[in-house]
Amino acid sequence: MQVLTQTSQCHGFNIGMNQGRVAGAGIAEHLHMHVVPRWSRDTNFITVLGNARVLPESLQESYQQIKSAWFE
Repeated sequence: MQVLTQTSQCHGFNIGMNQGRVAGAGIAEHLHMHVVPRWSRDTNFITVLGNARVLPESLQESYQQIKSAWFE
């Protein structure tokens, strides 16, 4: 969350965990977490799931920024 705050200048986060096949984990013994950066006045989370583009950059650009900041 510190790296995401630094690289995206976000104002907060939506955080959720999925555990078990019925929760969308795909593997019964698997647990994973989603961390979604949020900004004041950004679009609704459902809109994001509806294939809206919130960040004005490609996923590859975001990845490179996060990767670089992670190892600083």
